[in-house]
Amino acid sequence: MERYQEIERTIIKKFRKDIWSRFVKAVQDYELIKENDHIMVCISGGKDSFLLAKCIQELERHGKVPFKAKYVVMNPGYNQKNQDLIIANAKELNIPIEIFESDIFDVVNKISAESPCYMCAKMRRGYLYNKAKELGCNKIALGHHFDDVIETTLLSMFYGAEIKTMMPKLHSDNYEGLELIRPLYFVKEKSIIAWAKHNELTFLNCACKFTEKVSIDASTSKRKAMKKLIEELKKEYDEIDYNIYKALDNVNLNCILGTKKDGQYKSFLDDYDKKD
Repeated sequence: MERYQEIERTIIKKFRKDIWSRFVKAVQDYELIKENDHIMVCISGGKDSFLLAKCIQELERHGKVPFKAKYVVMNPGYNQKNQDLIIANAKELNIPIEIFESDIFDVVNKISAESPCYMCAKMRRGYLYNKAKELGCNKIALGHHFDDVIETTLLSMFYGAEIKTMMPKLHSDNYEGLELIRPLYFVKEKSIIAWAKHNELTFLNCACKFTEKVSIDASTSKRKAMKKLIEELKKEYDEIDYNIYKALDNVNLNCILGTKKDGQYKSFLDDYDKKD
C-alpha cells in the first residue's frame, strides 16, 4: 500500500467517527454537494485545507452523488521554502494541485501594512472567485472547521455587538452562480491535529509575511483570545462549544429584542401588541 493510501485509510478507519462521519454529516445535513457540481477545493497549505482535499477526494471516488473537484493553491507571495512544503505535501498526499500566482502580499504591504489581515482575506476571496469562474466551477470549498465557527460566533457577539456565525454555505453576492461551502463544518480542530500527528505530517502553520515583521493583527489576536476562553469554559463543561453552535440553530424569536435580515431591522415591539 502506498503512503498516501495509508493516510487515506486513517481518515475512514481510525478517524472515522471524529473526521469522516462529521464531514459526511455536514455535506448531507446542509446539502453542500449536489449532483454534477464542479468544486474548486482551496488549499492554503495548512492542515485544515489539506484534510479537506483528502475528504473531497474520497467522496468524489466513492460517494453516491457524482461531482468533480479541482484542487487549487493560490500563491499570494509565499517564500520558496513554504512553496516547496506545499508542493511536497501535495505529492505525498497524492493531491493533483494547480498553483496560480497573485501579488496579494505585495499589494497589501503597500496599502495596509499596519493591519493587513482584513485586506488580505478580502483580496484572497476575490482571486479565488475569479479562479473558480475561470475553471468553470460553481462551488468553492474552504477548510474552516467547527472551532472556527464557534470562535467567529463569539467574536461577533463580543466585538461586533450582533449574533451571527460562519455559515456552512453562502451564495456569492458579487459572482453570480458561485457558492462557497465549508464541508469540515462539524470537524473539530483537535481531530485534525490528531490526524496530522498520527500520520507524521507537517503542514504550514502561518506563511504570512506580515506576522514576521509587525505585531499580529488585532482580529487575529482576538480570535486567539476566543480560543483560550472556550478552552477554559470546556474545563467546567465539555459540551460548551456544541451548545454555542446549537443555540444558533435553536433561536427563540419570542425572546429576542430585535432581528435583522437583508439590512432591515425589526424590533420585538413591532408585533408586541398585535393579537392573533
